[in-house]
Amino acid sequence: MEILTWTYLLVGISFAIYIGIAIWTRAGSTKEFYVAGGGVSPLANGMATAADWMSAASFISMAGIISFAGYDGSVYLMGWTGGYVLLALLLAPYLRKFGKFTVPDFVGDRYYSKTAKIVAVICALFISFTYVAGQMRGVGIVFSRYLEVPIEWGVVIGMCIVFFYAVLGGMKGITYTQVAQYCVLIFAYMVPAIFISMQLTGNPIPQLGLGGEVSDGTYLLDKLDGVLADLGFAEYTSGRKGVMDIFMITLALMVGTAGLPHVIVRFFTVPKVKDARLSAGYALVFIAILYTTAPAIAAFGIYNAINSTSEKKISELPTWISTWQKTDLIQVEDKNGDGLVQYLPDQEKNELSIDRDIMVLASPEIAELPNWVVGLVAAGAMAAALSTAAGLLLVISTSVSRDLFKTFKPEISEKKELRIARIAAAGAVILAGYFGVNPPGFVAQVVAFAFGLAAASFFPVIIMGIFSDRINKEGAIAGMLTGLVFTLAYIIFFKFISPELNTAEHWWFGVSPEGIGSIGMILNFLVCILVSSFTPAPPPEVQEMVQEIRIPRGAGEASQH
Repeated sequence: MEILTWTYLLVGISFAIYIGIAIWTRAGSTKEFYVAGGGVSPLANGMATAADWMSAASFISMAGIISFAGYDGSVYLMGWTGGYVLLALLLAPYLRKFGKFTVPDFVGDRYYSKTAKIVAVICALFISFTYVAGQMRGVGIVFSRYLEVPIEWGVVIGMCIVFFYAVLGGMKGITYTQVAQYCVLIFAYMVPAIFISMQLTGNPIPQLGLGGEVSDGTYLLDKLDGVLADLGFAEYTSGRKGVMDIFMITLALMVGTAGLPHVIVRFFTVPKVKDARLSAGYALVFIAILYTTAPAIAAFGIYNAINSTSEKKISELPTWISTWQKTDLIQVEDKNGDGLVQYLPDQEKNELSIDRDIMVLASPEIAELPNWVVGLVAAGAMAAALSTAAGLLLVISTSVSRDLFKTFKPEISEKKELRIARIAAAGAVILAGYFGVNPPGFVAQVVAFAFGLAAASFFPVIIMGIFSDRINKEGAIAGMLTGLVFTLAYIIFFKFISPELNTAEHWWFGVSPEGIGSIGMILNFLVCILVSSFTPAPPPEVQEMVQEIRIPRGAGEASQH
């Protein structure tokens, strides 16, 4: 069968499964809509968490950015993986024991303030909208290529699918849909990786194939270094970013992961604290399968892409080039008129431009794998983007209905609250679609901004809210606002107001917009501690509550709600 036929078949089957699950598990109460009724098993929750966390940025863009950035792209691997460990060990069990549905819920109760809760809602909305923009962009890219429609229409189709099962099923529907999506995305990621590893190195394990030898006996990475150096690019295994910037981006991604509201809420869907820890461990294993494979996919992809295009006649370029040209994500221009493709670091002379977001999606075609593998990758990419988009939309709807609307109208009925949550999700889908059509950067970069905002706003108040009984509401509010406003202003200035200044010599302390969330986090900590030290301590009952959260004895029984 043709690629398009396989794509329609596999994507269609996967969508039918997702929608079927959403109908079967649709939410009938606010508890089911917000936290799936609190009765999800640790194994299922671990798979759902992995799918929720491994977004389009992980599936589509991470290997792509490593392909083009080489060593520098490793910041995404280190930051996101390290952040999940931080979340699982430091935050998840304590937040689960606290027993609230959302981060703003936790902030409002811990800092005994309606104002603090509203500030947390604003932070959650900024983070979630920035993050979901990257997911919708990923959805648009996948549909654009495989359904042969413009990216804008791809985003619209994705919006409709997400709207259906996120709004109907709530967290209960999303959780079980994400279990299915994890199975689809991990199978779709590993199959081409195994095929290509066998092709290039004879080793079926991609992680080992990365360090293996190609047909001429040269190690793959040494060969790749030589190929890139011959073309005038920096060696694949060399780094060009400054040490400070690498450290700050990694830190922002790490602590940003630990402050992501759509991931934190997953730990409220299990019955007990013990189950929260167990599901975090399962999720880490499931995540590691993809994350240890990504560097191999990246190296295989760029190696095959260069070998199949460099110094080739334009008339003899492989079919994957012309196929992806239809999406405008690849441009070929014979600038010197010699009829050959020159792939060069000099943008004025470079004749082949490849969007980094297509590398994973295009890898099966570049390696000339069977058509069904290409269709499978399309289904996996859709699963990755849609699973995270659904989780984020739920956070947005929950923030509006439970954390905002119910704060001002506590007497609202459960039925009306559920209706408001669904209306908010519908509005969020439309806004997310707009940002998907008009993104502020490539997928992984947009997601990095969301992590920076989470690092600068949520992480300090959550960590100090758990481990310090002296931090008060004044400190928390001042810290969150300082971190959020500083980080947002820095990103907006360099990405939108003065993009021509977005270079290392103009960045503060050599820190790029992707890493500025770390500076925002430090400012948040400092302001929070300083303001708290000059204002009254929290009430005694709040201090006792903080002490109680950290007591492990009886935690399992105490946390059953």
